[in-house]
Amino acid sequence: MSEPLVIEAVRKTVTVDCTVEEAFRVFTADARSWWPVATHSIHGEGVTEIVFEEREGGEVYELAANGEKGHWATVVGWEPPSRLVLAWNILGLELVATEVEIRFLPEGAGTRVELEHRGWEELPEEAACKRSNYDTGWDHILGLLAGRISPQ
Repeated sequence: MSEPLVIEAVRKTVTVDCTVEEAFRVFTADARSWWPVATHSIHGEGVTEIVFEEREGGEVYELAANGEKGHWATVVGWEPPSRLVLAWNILGLELVATEVEIRFLPEGAGTRVELEHRGWEELPEEAACKRSNYDTGWDHILGLLAGRISPQ
C-alpha cells in the first residue's frame, strides 16, 4: 500500500498599515486597484473589474472591457472582516479546486494578512510544479497589496 501524497501548503504573511476592516475591503472590493492584471489575469490589461461576490457560494471573477468574464474562484467562506476562503480554480480548468484561505488579524496599529493555499495533493497532474509557481506568485501578490495599502 502506498503512502498518500502530501504537498505542503503555501503560507505567506504580510503586515499592512490599516485596520482589519480596511485591509479586507481593499483585498476584496478594491482588488482592481492593486492586483497585477497584466501578468496575473485571464484578460491582461483588458481587465476593468475584479469582483468578489460577497457570500458563500459567490464567485470571484474578472471582467474585461469587452464584457467577457473570467472565473477565478468560488467563495466557500465569507467572514468579513476577518476571513475569506476560496475554492481556487482559474477558468475551472482543474478537475479539483485548491483552497486559498486569507485571514486578516490585528497586529499593533495595523493588520497581519495571512494567506494559506492548500490542497495541492488533490490535483491530478503537476501539483508540485503548480505549488512552486504559486509559492513565488503569492509573494508578489501580497507585496503589491502591501504597497497599495502602505506605500513607501
